[in-house]
Amino acid sequence: MDFVVEFYETEAGSCPVREFLDELKAGDPDDFAAVVAGLAKLRSRQYHREPLSKAIGNGLFELRHVGKLNTRVLWFFAKNRRIVAVHGIRNKGQAIPARDIDTARERMRDWRKRAEQ
Repeated sequence: MDFVVEFYETEAGSCPVREFLDELKAGDPDDFAAVVAGLAKLRSRQYHREPLSKAIGNGLFELRHVGKLNTRVLWFFAKNRRIVAVHGIRNKGQAIPARDIDTARERMRDWRKRAEQ
């Protein structure tokens, strides 16, 4: 049984991960293709671990792609075999900046609060 991958949407209806992917597609089509393929692989449980994916703590995980820049999509598990992608980043270093982890956690809290209503 597969998982469903979905993107977080703000209350106003914007979709930060989709916007991130649109910018990535325009700026680096090869990395875009690799990240989209990685997101598709997350539907299968076997890809929920390294090297494609890694737990970063407090229920958050990262989808990892190494290219000219490191590209990551932060996500979490939700009920009914769903994966919710909440934030995308690119950086040169190995560490994810604290502000990006905070953004992802806030979006995860927001999603869960609204999903339970």
